[in-house]
Amino acid sequence: MREEQKWPVKCKMRRLLVTGASGLLGSRIVEIAREDYDVIPLHNTKPLHTDSLKLDITNRKEVFNLFRKAKPDVLIHTAAETNVDKCETQRKLAWKINVEGTRNVAEACSEANAKMVYVSTDYVFNGEKGLYIEEDAPNPINHYGITKLEGEDQVKKTCKTHVILRTSVLYGWHPYKRNFATWVINSLKQKKKISIIKDHFNTPTLADNLAEMTIEAVQKDLQGLYHASGSQRISRYEFAQQIAKAFNLNQSLIKPTKMNQMAAWTARRPKDSSLNINKIRELLKTKPLNITEGLGKMKESAHP
Repeated sequence: MREEQKWPVKCKMRRLLVTGASGLLGSRIVEIAREDYDVIPLHNTKPLHTDSLKLDITNRKEVFNLFRKAKPDVLIHTAAETNVDKCETQRKLAWKINVEGTRNVAEACSEANAKMVYVSTDYVFNGEKGLYIEEDAPNPINHYGITKLEGEDQVKKTCKTHVILRTSVLYGWHPYKRNFATWVINSLKQKKKISIIKDHFNTPTLADNLAEMTIEAVQKDLQGLYHASGSQRISRYEFAQQIAKAFNLNQSLIKPTKMNQMAAWTARRPKDSSLNINKIRELLKTKPLNITEGLGKMKESAHP
């Protein structure tokens, strides 16, 4: 954190901190929330916003110093190590970021009497059922899912006022970070053949849509656990086909494969970790989008 930063006197707008502000979801939350909140973006990689402050969430002292100066009303915690295979091979690092880092910001939120919004994942489930509801028992089968579930527990036991939002397969435009949708688009534009799994199911989520749901969850002061993803269960192969169709690309370049043929994977993946989003859909005006709606909105928006 820059020690020379001069913190402004809090205005009437509620002050919102966003960790992971350089990421796909965090960057969209920052842009959308600015209209209604005094937003301070926080990053630990390449900053996307001129007013973004560097913060290492694993440094407890640094976290508490920043919170004591910023005096936030709300913290949206999107920062995480989300590379599933990296979490499997570098378990200590994944635990440090996803568990210890989350505990640091949760304790700082508690001291500041700030509400904490924690973005979690469908990978807390083992994938044997699909269309999971909030009451289903988590049972992660990889270290990434284990660390994110432990992060949920840290938030629950530390922050009196919190909301946990589990999501699935975030996609959308980002200046330099690749996600499944942009990887498919770029590969097909280069006329590359790609193999996509046909027996791996999720509920893909447009980052803009989740950002809007997240901000509305704060505005309506939702408490507790919610599944907040796209509304449509779909296989990765079918999702890739829909991406190609939406962007007028060659679908014949997409070849189906199966999970048991993915030798490049280090970590196990849940076969069907799709989420049931009925609970949050009944509470928010912002509706979870299906694949056609999400890709249509992505196509309409300008590439960064």
